[in-house]
Amino acid sequence: MNNDNEYIRGLLPDSEGHIREMEEYAAENHVPIMEKDSIHFLRQMIRLQKPSVILEIGTAIGYSAIQMAEAFPGVRVVSVERDAGRYEEAMENRKKSPCGADLILYHGDALEMKDVVQKEGPFDLLFIDAAKGQYKRFFELYTPLLREEGVIVTDNVLFKGLVADPDNADKRFGKIAGKIRSFNDWLMQLEDYETSIVPSGDGVAITTRKHRRSMRGENFSDER
Repeated sequence: MNNDNEYIRGLLPDSEGHIREMEEYAAENHVPIMEKDSIHFLRQMIRLQKPSVILEIGTAIGYSAIQMAEAFPGVRVVSVERDAGRYEEAMENRKKSPCGADLILYHGDALEMKDVVQKEGPFDLLFIDAAKGQYKRFFELYTPLLREEGVIVTDNVLFKGLVADPDNADKRFGKIAGKIRSFNDWLMQLEDYETSIVPSGDGVAITTRKHRRSMRGENFSDER
């Protein structure tokens, strides 16, 4: 963590109640959840965008799904988790949230769940935070379910700093970092999308569709 991130995290308020419980559980049980500055950044994005329906790929224990649901009143969050144990933990954590009724959790492999979750859409925001080696497939599979103005947010795109500095990675992490680097390269070159990568937490990519301005009927006369 660099000094800037450390400073930013120091400015953020301490979590309370059920959110703090999830953070402590995740730390004790090595459950990967969004880092503190990243989740605050995502919550602020949601407040600005004001989405109606969010699709999350990768629920884990429900931490980010609950945070997103609580960020903006009335938003509905649909989330998919492959691991049965994590799914059950998310279902329990859902009960503790005042926005639990706005959370729709599915157990299954997201690569096989499109037909199931698409009935919950169309979606305003797609949040990808699951198997790193499948990011490209998740993106291709689920972006068609987004509204035209929809936003795609992908977490962990800098992966512990190893994407930019793979020489410091062991064999396992180096392989993951290589897959994420390939995904980032592919993402930045997509013809119909624009992406910005924000070095918040473990790296967050924000992707939107390009909106091409129509030239039809426009008058480019010098007359004023």
